[in-house]
Amino acid sequence: MNNINTVSETKEDTLANSGAEFLHSLEQVVTAALRDRSSAAINGLLSSIINELRKDGRSLPGLISTPYVNTIAPADEPEYPGDQEIERRIKSYIRWNAMAMVVKANTKHAGIGGHISTYASLATLYEVGFNHFFRGAEGGRPADMIYFQGHASPGVYARAYLEGRIDANQLHDFRRELSGGGGLSSYPHPYLMPEFWQFPTVSMGLGPIMSIYQARFNRYLRDRSLLAENDEPKVWCYVGDGESDEPETRGAISLAGREKLDNLIWVINCNLQRLDGPVRGNGKIIQELEALFRGAGWNVIKVIWGSDWDPLLEADHDGLLVQRMEEAVDGDYQKYSVESGSYARTHFFGKYTDLARRVHHLTDAGISKLRRGGHDPRKVHAAYQAAMDHRGSPTVILAKTIKGYGLGEAGEGRNISHQQKALNEKELREFRDRFGIPITDDEIAEAPFYRPAPDSAEMQYLLEQREALDGFVPTRSVGTERLDLPDMNVYEELHRGSKTPASTTMAFVRLLSKLLDDRHIGDRVVPIVPDEARTFGMDSLFRRHGIYNSGGQKYEPVDRSNLLYYREATDGQILEEGISESGAMSSFLAAGASYSSVGKVMVPFYIFYSMFGLQRTGDLVWAAGDLRARGFLLGATAGRTTLNGEGLQHQDGHTPLLATTFPNLLCYDPAFGYEIAVIIAEGMRRMYSEGEDVIYYLTLHNENYVMPEMPADVEPGILEGLYKYRPGLPECAHKVQIFGSGAILNEALRAQEILAEKFDVSADVWSATSYKALRSGALAARRWNMLHPGEEPRRSYLETILENEAGPFVAVSDHMKLVPDQIAPWVPGGLFSLGTDGFGLSETREALRRYFEVDAESTVVAALHALSLRGDLPVSTVEGAMLEFGISADKPAPCLV
Repeated sequence: MNNINTVSETKEDTLANSGAEFLHSLEQVVTAALRDRSSAAINGLLSSIINELRKDGRSLPGLISTPYVNTIAPADEPEYPGDQEIERRIKSYIRWNAMAMVVKANTKHAGIGGHISTYASLATLYEVGFNHFFRGAEGGRPADMIYFQGHASPGVYARAYLEGRIDANQLHDFRRELSGGGGLSSYPHPYLMPEFWQFPTVSMGLGPIMSIYQARFNRYLRDRSLLAENDEPKVWCYVGDGESDEPETRGAISLAGREKLDNLIWVINCNLQRLDGPVRGNGKIIQELEALFRGAGWNVIKVIWGSDWDPLLEADHDGLLVQRMEEAVDGDYQKYSVESGSYARTHFFGKYTDLARRVHHLTDAGISKLRRGGHDPRKVHAAYQAAMDHRGSPTVILAKTIKGYGLGEAGEGRNISHQQKALNEKELREFRDRFGIPITDDEIAEAPFYRPAPDSAEMQYLLEQREALDGFVPTRSVGTERLDLPDMNVYEELHRGSKTPASTTMAFVRLLSKLLDDRHIGDRVVPIVPDEARTFGMDSLFRRHGIYNSGGQKYEPVDRSNLLYYREATDGQILEEGISESGAMSSFLAAGASYSSVGKVMVPFYIFYSMFGLQRTGDLVWAAGDLRARGFLLGATAGRTTLNGEGLQHQDGHTPLLATTFPNLLCYDPAFGYEIAVIIAEGMRRMYSEGEDVIYYLTLHNENYVMPEMPADVEPGILEGLYKYRPGLPECAHKVQIFGSGAILNEALRAQEILAEKFDVSADVWSATSYKALRSGALAARRWNMLHPGEEPRRSYLETILENEAGPFVAVSDHMKLVPDQIAPWVPGGLFSLGTDGFGLSETREALRRYFEVDAESTVVAALHALSLRGDLPVSTVEGAMLEFGISADKPAPCLV
């Protein structure tokens, strides 16, 4: 026993002595560095120590900022796997064709637009990926998902032209999609080019956040055994450094780090320019982004300097060059890119005499050719390979480039680069000469497209590389998978109604629970909610279906003893996205387009506060349409008076109006559970059996009332947007028609009773489930009639069902008057609309409905007024009703203007 203790003490003494020696040695090195080297060198020393310890398996915090040099040292760069000379020629041809298509388009049609400079800066970053990393879908697994920088679309088209996927006629018709030759869309638009583009990205900031949630959704599919681990694709996202200012770009990066999404690679094209000027003229965007991403748990790889700088950096024993690199700000570097080598010699190297001596061996032309890292294939390849090999966190590559690279005085590195759309003959000739394009002087003015012969070394190489990587990208394919529809008994409970009061939100959650348990589609249902699950009564789903967390649940929740405790699980089905509607909407996009991206049909139900849906994330909803996503959006707590206590910022009275702006969005405002069941059943059929690229938006309300049983034969009317729910008494002297929607339908029903009892007016009450659907049908009929003047006119569903209805028409809803006013031109005698125009406020439902004039009494007054305008009732009847109900003529209007 004593021997064991002696051995143990000896080991501890040895370790202690070694540690002391190490610290003493480190102290000496740091002291020397402080005396002889710059702060940049000290940073580099500390970074190297940390990196070496990490390689030894130690878990250590990292520096959030490292010296302004490449992350990967030249000695650590792998051998380049391709023929760099052939790749250079291919890239040059693509550069030329990308430039030529924009120039041609604007020469032929002034103002057609397009962008040259973004792709000019990205060409190497793209081509290294195309030649060596981006995997297609022909290998029996999903293709890599690539979020291309939107303004660089000409470069992607130009490569597809070389690949034979796009012909010259299409290049000629860039941005002319209605041309007979089948033109090309301006940017990545899957809706417009459904067999080509994977993702819509040109709305700044959306590509980045979509890519994060796409990578997380791929991991969700893998963890739920819906996607094999070996089939998980890489997600690549190309981001502009100016785009990084968008809140959507930065807002979700911590999620990617927290979820350890090593299937995600961002490449930030740091050309130091926004659309109008420098990104950080007085600072360094690369250093700023490095600190941001490192702090969020990302693996950061900087590609700042090309190989031409390696000898200079290797000889920088005193750290003076790195010091100067850090002193110069981005505004300086932009200036260096447009000036001559002599300018850089004087203003960059010449600041320090010792530094100026180190470039005496370089001519001014040689200094001008010192490339930035993002234009060096070897440096880019090393970064990409390191990103591919990295495990445990997402990677961001910060690649320094020059905007408009290769355009020379026409736009290289200049503030006007983004707007550059034309080159004169001299500029075209300089471009040709710089990149060695085999086009003669006689042809140059026409800027003809160039494609090498099919048997050329370039074409064979290009196609062989893509074959080795399993086919072309980008390519969008629609899988053949179709889901069996849920059993009809799933909907029966809602068809029967309820004996106890319930809200439409409760009715939906009950249906969602049954869909999750359905034997046909249960495992494909994706509930999505942004931290409001308990508000919507979804906590009943927690225990049975679980909340997805890639790390499982490493703690005991405080409510573990409760039946409905907060249960997280690696295979959880619910996506609870925290307080991020943009994140939740991005998950909806990933799930809604999974039929195309990974060949798995998923059924997303994204439920949210209606005020924070179409209004807050409208850009992403628009992108969902472009992406051809499918699924259900549920705007809960809808209605400006139905959600009564929350006040101005929460009370939604306009989302059905916003919904009219999205072409493929079907909008419904159901009042009863059975209406929800009918609408969702139809959505299931259209999207998941017929494969239609539409999205359903349903408002849901939080007011409890008894849900009636579904009347007979109302399904067509529910889907068309209007049906007669309860006819009025036949024996009354006067007739009126009332349209009600959502929870306010109950006010219409109460108005029906008052009108009959007090004023001898029979009111038919209709449930208006979708004014957008009614308007769409009416517009379609009107257009057909305009284009077929000699044929029997068509009548829309709305015109047909109202044709024989007597009396004036009044509409009342918990939304703006413009919502029902959409159908006014097709309503016999016009439509008198009541709605909730104006800002909301906190009050009781009764008080709010009186304030906004959508309660039963206000509806009665509107109906009586409409009858008086027709001469059916005297004005005194209206005045008497107002007096009886306490409605003052001097009451201020709820709407401010």
